[in-house]
Amino acid sequence: MDHFDLIIIGSGSGNAIPPELADAWRIAIIERGTFGGTCLNVGCIPSKMLVLPADRAEYARHSPRLGVHTEFHGVDWPAIRDRVFGRIDPITEGGRQYRRDGHPNITLIEGTARFTGERTLRVNGRTLTADRVLVAAGARPSIPPIAGLSDVPFHTSDTIMRIDELPTRLGIIGGGYIAVELGHVFSAYGSKVTIFNRSDRLLRSHDRDVSDRFTELFADRVDLRLGELPQLVRTNGAQIELVLDGGADGGQRVETFDQLLVATGRSPNSEDLHPIAAGISVHPDGRIEVDDTMATSAPGVWAIGDVANPHQLKHLANREAEIAFWNMAHPDDPRRGDTTALPHAVFSDPQVGSVGYTEAEAQAHGCDYVVGRRDYGGTAYGWALEDESSFAKVIIDMDTKRILGAHILGPQAATLIQLVAQAMTFGQRADELATIPYYVHPALTEVVENALLDGLDRIPS
Repeated sequence: MDHFDLIIIGSGSGNAIPPELADAWRIAIIERGTFGGTCLNVGCIPSKMLVLPADRAEYARHSPRLGVHTEFHGVDWPAIRDRVFGRIDPITEGGRQYRRDGHPNITLIEGTARFTGERTLRVNGRTLTADRVLVAAGARPSIPPIAGLSDVPFHTSDTIMRIDELPTRLGIIGGGYIAVELGHVFSAYGSKVTIFNRSDRLLRSHDRDVSDRFTELFADRVDLRLGELPQLVRTNGAQIELVLDGGADGGQRVETFDQLLVATGRSPNSEDLHPIAAGISVHPDGRIEVDDTMATSAPGVWAIGDVANPHQLKHLANREAEIAFWNMAHPDDPRRGDTTALPHAVFSDPQVGSVGYTEAEAQAHGCDYVVGRRDYGGTAYGWALEDESSFAKVIIDMDTKRILGAHILGPQAATLIQLVAQAMTFGQRADELATIPYYVHPALTEVVENALLDGLDRIPS
């Protein structure tokens, strides 16, 4: 039996061990898959490296409206793919080698971990114990229970970015951020994309105004089948067939694709760990329960990232890791996490940035609020863009003028939302954010400024 000061399960954000802990403690890192976690290998980084050339392709298609006559002539998919993974794969392997050979106090164990008791794990037939355990095991693609799907060579976000050839026809099941980001990528590159989504709109968890507008705009680029999922998936030679309800006409319809992407969310990797054996409580959806210090119900065990929180955001997992490591080393001076002003973005086309409450959430919490809104087209830079569809929306508490939430759809939305997130984090009111800073003119930040001013004008004096 091997005993450690700390065992870390997962090599994503859990790998960010502070040097002072690495030098003082004997630490084991357990990883059963690719070193470095979801973000580096199959998530945020490679997908955004694919999004950038997709954005360029869309610019080329649409720049004639600005009087610039450019055209899109296709992409070199192998070159794009190899640029992405030619950078990522060496980082992954370098990180693995460093953790294996680079520090005398750190032991990398490659295998599947399973709790067998309090802070006790079994890996590769080996029993490990520790004074502390950090569960940072991430999540995996969720697969819907569609007949025949398990017998078909479908892709998830874990595999689709490494395919050898662009599909002529790509079917996507799902309507969340993974579906629309990769739908944007492959549509921009020239694939004919069809999205099947059980909901009546895309990005359903977002603010309704954003979700509705995004769905409307995305329908101009891809074939949307809303409120529709296949009843059966099967192969026909090298093709994949989706069998669909024929609707009012009865019977069935069959649609054929070169590749199928299943993008229906991600599920926490908690079940494989058998957390109940360690006294660790879990939510009904499988997430490990933690408090705001990242502590679980089991003494000496913390959990971070996708295995524990519902947001599945890398920047949140990184912050949670900082909090957890601090609290392990400073139990009498705990730090706490707060996701009230947690921003997130969708890197599709259009881009989306959000923070705080949606309008529906503000209503559900009984807030007395006003909504401020400004279209990009109502600002000088929006004129330059010839933008007729993008907007910024802010939700302001009528009594305190606190910013409850903000939602932006359009160019640079992921960057613009940071302005509001920072204000919310430091407690700036809407009137302070709108009137005290100088806003560069003409820049897109004026969209946020004017949305705030519009909301403030709606508060009775």
